[in-house]
Amino acid sequence: MDYAFVARGKSGNGFSNEPAASHFLEIPESADDMMLSHKITKREWRDKVILAAQGGTTNPYTEGDIVFYVHGFNNSQAEVLLRHRKIKAGLKEHGFKGVVVSFDWPSADSALNYLEDRMDAKQSAFRLVRDGVAMFSEMQRPECRIDLHILAHSMGSYVVREAFDDADDRARIASKSWSVSQVMLVAGDLSVKSLDPESSKSSSLYRHCVRLTNYYNTMDDVLSISAVKRIGVAPRVGRNGMNRPLHSKAANVYCAARFKQGGFDGGINSGHTFYFDDPVFLEDVFHTISGKLDREEIPTRTHTTQGNLALRPS
Repeated sequence: MDYAFVARGKSGNGFSNEPAASHFLEIPESADDMMLSHKITKREWRDKVILAAQGGTTNPYTEGDIVFYVHGFNNSQAEVLLRHRKIKAGLKEHGFKGVVVSFDWPSADSALNYLEDRMDAKQSAFRLVRDGVAMFSEMQRPECRIDLHILAHSMGSYVVREAFDDADDRARIASKSWSVSQVMLVAGDLSVKSLDPESSKSSSLYRHCVRLTNYYNTMDDVLSISAVKRIGVAPRVGRNGMNRPLHSKAANVYCAARFKQGGFDGGINSGHTFYFDDPVFLEDVFHTISGKLDREEIPTRTHTTQGNLALRPS
């Protein structure tokens, strides 16, 4: 089974492109799209996710991991599910025993809806924390540790940042202790300056994570300044990387050399989306999630001549 929570309105046996309350889905591996008929109760969904996070064991003392995948704009639900499964398979190949859970917010399947998607992303963001991170954080017990992680692609990075910031402004959530271990931004659709150590926009994001890793590709075609829809928009962190000095919790991972030498084509494996099909990237995510190695010692990384971390080209 695959697990997702969907912040979209209903539309027949499917979902619309409008923000709404969360629906909790258990999706058979035979399904190629998310359907309303996959819905189960929130409690049942929570219990099944925890069981999957612990590798299927019912021993309450077993440690586990939950990775929340947050997709970007211009993604159909079928595409979200496909990428969810690529992440799941890639992590499993390297020994991951936890569970991948997708947070599906209402993004249209047309690039023309970019600005509308961004507004919908902001409206939906809080549900990521309330119905995902906070719910599982509240269940943490000394004898049972489940680590929470977030992997956000493209505008999903904006969703995550807004979710953390919004949560800190709501007394009901802010009064409780909640955090995630690893936050991984992939092709992040955020301004470079917004991740500076002194930026108020990302202070909540840094406050509630153990480490933030930014994967960026200077050959990212979608985040190019020349893209018509981006006229007047500041350089994006998923194309340019973070400014130095980095926040003490941050790691900047350059991916352009890996993209150029990895044999990726210019279609579905463009500079913006090749990550989902790159075994080196997925192995790097696995090591990042495990947290056993320092950011400088992860074997899928090397150092550039600029002293920056990078995915190894081959």
